[in-house]
Amino acid sequence: MTTTNPYERAFADVLGARHAFTFWKGRVALYAILRALGVGEDDEIILPGYTCVMNVNPIMYLKARPVYVDIDPVTYNLDPGLVESKITPRTRVIIAQHTYGYAAAMDEILAIAARHNLKIVEDCCLALGSRYKGRLLGTFGVAAYFSSQWNKPYTTGIGGTAITSDDALAARIRELIERDRQEPSFKETALLRAQLAAYRTFVYPRTTALITNVFRWLTHKGLVVGSSDTSEFAPSMAGDFFKGMSHVQERAGLRQLRKLDAGLRHRREMARIYDQLLAKKGWPTPKLQAEMDPVLVRYPARVADKAKALATAASHYVELGSWFECPLHPIETPLKAYGYEEGMCPVAERACREVVNLPTHPRADRWTAERSVEFIAGIGPASA
Repeated sequence: MTTTNPYERAFADVLGARHAFTFWKGRVALYAILRALGVGEDDEIILPGYTCVMNVNPIMYLKARPVYVDIDPVTYNLDPGLVESKITPRTRVIIAQHTYGYAAAMDEILAIAARHNLKIVEDCCLALGSRYKGRLLGTFGVAAYFSSQWNKPYTTGIGGTAITSDDALAARIRELIERDRQEPSFKETALLRAQLAAYRTFVYPRTTALITNVFRWLTHKGLVVGSSDTSEFAPSMAGDFFKGMSHVQERAGLRQLRKLDAGLRHRREMARIYDQLLAKKGWPTPKLQAEMDPVLVRYPARVADKAKALATAASHYVELGSWFECPLHPIETPLKAYGYEEGMCPVAERACREVVNLPTHPRADRWTAERSVEFIAGIGPASA
């Protein structure tokens, strides 16, 4: 690895990768990977129809076409039995998203990719530390990308990192960075520093709903640096999109990496507590394959009335997430502009109607889990 950036070196070491590259956001890391792979006009990229629209934007920015595949109802990842039927002579890449921290079916996906000479890029934005057959996610494909946005496995405010152990691909990414990557402005860096301080001071499970609403309002007014803005709900790339990570983010990242092992242990313990508490309520819990060892960024649960759960959680001081509100989260996404038609991915669409998610982050504890489970138990599980 040739970088002199200490955060990039540290991140690569954690994943056991040869190269790491930092960016302003996770979607920028994906854009760099796809562009370095030579993805261009009319190429096709396979990904799950249960994702964030910000993962689709980099595909559209390169004038390629997203091809949506329905999901497995347990792991919320690509259903490998459906992938091959979507492959055409224009297919270039399969994006293996590891949703919530659950590993995609990598054996099957790797075999499909090998048969058709396709590249696999792993979406690890929700899966830092998760393993499949004892191996860290992010190390199976030609490259992987991670997010350190506010609600991800750890936060640098916003931020993204790409990793690869392919020296040729790394050289092409580095060339793109040296030629085209912009640096964050002084204002963006200053706002982000203030936001990180506010996050550490004010954001706890009891306050998350209120803080989130305030943050969204401030983002709309342009008073904070948000994870997304209204300009990104259209497949048209802003002039300053391809941007690097600031020194503020990198310093925060180095601090977070030093605490990473403890954070991963905590998330595993929180998932175990949720499994235990929900089982006592007679709630269905996921039956995972033995080779999966997830670290959940949030704990997904299917409820009978998602709208009611989201509308009333704050009044019960419960932190409840809405991932994913629609096949291309969030709900504001104009689906047709991204080539998604209703009915394309019925299993994913049902998940969007039913799944809420519970906190596993370091500020959540057993009391948080007990309160959260009591709340969703009052709503009831979705029908089988």
